[in-house]
Amino acid sequence: MGKLYYGSNGHEIEIDDRLLSHLKVVILAKLRRGESFAFSWIVDPEQGSGRGTVWLSPGIDLEFRFYGNRPPLLNRAWISALNSTAERGELTMVPEPGDPAEGLPTPRG
Repeated sequence: MGKLYYGSNGHEIEIDDRLLSHLKVVILAKLRRGESFAFSWIVDPEQGSGRGTVWLSPGIDLEFRFYGNRPPLLNRAWISALNSTAERGELTMVPEPGDPAEGLPTPRG
């Protein structure tokens, strides 16, 4: 399980490494363009269940921390599906479509 740390207080959101790698691409692309948007997720029942939402904007600290040290191949279809939710105003986690083997390497850095 990876973690997304958000804000100066270091609020943490646990997210599977593979999904977090794809979210990172979408989030960083939007922030590079100076866009602000909501990010929502379902809280795992082991953590009390429910849902959460944060407002992401270029001026807020973010850290992506991955449990594994090998970046996965990225699935273009999944990036597109995640980006579609963000373009509607709220980035949400959607299931991975298609074959992840048809992806592209994770950018370094």
